[in-house]
Amino acid sequence: MWDFEHPPMREELGRRYALNAMPPSHCARELEADASDIGLIPIAAYATIPNLRIIPGCTVASKGAIRSLLLVYRQRGGIQAIRTVAADTSSRATFAYVQILFKKFWQVPVSFTQHPPRLDAMLATCDAAILIGDPALIALEQRNARALRTGEQLVYLDLGTAWRETTGLPWISAFWAVRSQAAADSEVRFQIKADFQASRDNGLQHIEDLVDEWIPRIAVPQATIRQYLTENIHYVLDDECLNGVEQFFRMAANLEILPAVPQLRFL
Repeated sequence: MWDFEHPPMREELGRRYALNAMPPSHCARELEADASDIGLIPIAAYATIPNLRIIPGCTVASKGAIRSLLLVYRQRGGIQAIRTVAADTSSRATFAYVQILFKKFWQVPVSFTQHPPRLDAMLATCDAAILIGDPALIALEQRNARALRTGEQLVYLDLGTAWRETTGLPWISAFWAVRSQAAADSEVRFQIKADFQASRDNGLQHIEDLVDEWIPRIAVPQATIRQYLTENIHYVLDDECLNGVEQFFRMAANLEILPAVPQLRFL
């Protein structure tokens, strides 16, 4: 979103788009309700909302360790001992990915419980916890301090790494989707694609500025923020990611986690 939030393009884009900041799961609800035209949505939402088109080239993905998506559990017994998982199940994509891992690959029967992202409380009631976003990044930074405080050793499994090692595929969390009715005009479609792809490219040229902006926003070291933006997150919806999206939808449909997606439709 670099161009949308910074000069020199902010003013021009502000005349074309009215921005509202919210989590991707809320973006999906806005599109579903026809309350917004464009949204950064969890890829799982694409399977349940009709008449959406994907903006080519832009994504939030990872081709290895993500850091911000963790399955945390106690060492004894390992994954095979897990039966209950505390999670923020409103994160539709992560929830679907984890269900695929447990059902298809680990073959461990588990139940999920909705829970706020507080690790100690989650593990007090369940065998494992899923942490997403800032809580995951912070938990990794505090893992040694927690071990000293509690005397308990936990496994912090990076879900991006686990998915890559298990399937050979990248993890695609979200992409930009547009309501088909909002982009019926070919010139509008061209403009949207050009604006979002240029903003992505310009953001990649300003990583250090983004690091500086995020230092006061999250309680993790500067080096962690830089590594997250440069090594953990992949921003281009390339052929490998598109294959990953298609394989994800195929597995999710076969396991009846998501409805079948017959074909990806692009802007």
